[in-house]
Amino acid sequence: MLRNKTILITGASSGLGKAWAEKFSKEGAKVFAMDIDKKGLDELEGQGIATHLGDVSVSNEVKYFVENAYQSTGTLDVIFNNAGMGFGHRVDNFPDGEFEHHVSVHLFGTIYGMRYALPLMQKQGYGRIINTISRNAEAAQELTSAYASAKAGIWSATRVAAKENSDHDILINMIIPGPTNTGIWGKNMPHLQDPEDTFPTAKLLATLEKDGPSGKVFWNEKIYPMFNEDNEILKR
Repeated sequence: MLRNKTILITGASSGLGKAWAEKFSKEGAKVFAMDIDKKGLDELEGQGIATHLGDVSVSNEVKYFVENAYQSTGTLDVIFNNAGMGFGHRVDNFPDGEFEHHVSVHLFGTIYGMRYALPLMQKQGYGRIINTISRNAEAAQELTSAYASAKAGIWSATRVAAKENSDHDILINMIIPGPTNTGIWGKNMPHLQDPEDTFPTAKLLATLEKDGPSGKVFWNEKIYPMFNEDNEILKR
């Protein structure tokens, strides 16, 4: 199902993105990886994965990444808009411009990925888009205002995009990785799951059959009812 599929992944130098890039590549996909971390990209390139050093908060850099992959293979089957960063400021003490930059990486980066992938997917009549979000979008956890705002924005934008493309075989969904040992924490968190543990859900979303779910959130291979008043997280 994955052999020769063109799969794009942003935020691919470490953590979730790196794990997905390596796993998809091993299953025969043509993987294209984008990140601002050259060292991490060099490791992927050594495994035969095409890489692009770039910042997802810059529209033209995302455009180049998407269009270059399409021109290289003639298709654009799947894109994971995954790039992001950690958190750590109260609303009243953000350094100037940092809240805005945080949102631009998470939310604008996702929008740019969809903006440039969708016309190509519409043209070919097929596509799968997966955007990384978080339960922080629906929780009031301190120090996460930018992160939570961006993830909530991604949730809304993804649902709209899914509805706008409901007449195409383009499925646009979201993935919640869950607590994972990645660089977002700023330190090693060995008690959390490994990034590789999230691959089954990523693979599920990348290989959904025609008329499958769209505009949904998935966590551990199941649909997660985000912003549902019955969610336990809202009761804490």
